[in-house]
Amino acid sequence: MMDRILQEISAVGRRLEGMDSMMTSLTEDTKSMRLDIAGFQSRVITLEQRVTTVDAQAVLATDRDQELLHLRSKVIDFEDRSIRDNVRFLGFPEEIEGVDLQSFLKNTLSQLTGLTFDPPLEFQRAHRLGPKRREGTNHPLPIIACFLRHTQARQLLQKVRVQGPFGMNNLQIRMRADFSKETSECRKAFLALRPRL
Repeated sequence: MMDRILQEISAVGRRLEGMDSMMTSLTEDTKSMRLDIAGFQSRVITLEQRVTTVDAQAVLATDRDQELLHLRSKVIDFEDRSIRDNVRFLGFPEEIEGVDLQSFLKNTLSQLTGLTFDPPLEFQRAHRLGPKRREGTNHPLPIIACFLRHTQARQLLQKVRVQGPFGMNNLQIRMRADFSKETSECRKAFLALRPRL
């Protein structure tokens, strides 16, 4: 009977040793898992910091984009204001003006439009746009003139809006206000949509 008890105690001891070995293995696994979890937590904290930084940079970028758009619109507005006294003339054949473009415009515009300008027309400057074209081209270079008096430029453009293009020696002479590239593109897009409205 004693032998049997000893055998059972011995079997229990072996089982306890096996359990002790399993506990040691579980303890090591738990330590390893804790280290992995700590590593994950560190990565999550790093990622959260990066996300916070990216969010802050996105807000700054959005603010900068808004500021750039605002500044761009101010530059366009400034450009449009600085050229508001300009009028473009389309259709005058090249070299018709001779050596004095301003005198040609002073004499021709009153005859062409039937307007009387008091005081007489004066320009700050007037010139053809772009390099001289070769002979035989269908479209002469436009003339751009900067009027000395804003009211005279507006008076002329108002007449054009009412009457449309003017005829001169079988030529169609058109006049239009001068705008920045951006404003011109917006106007073209608007005019393209207007018949549909």
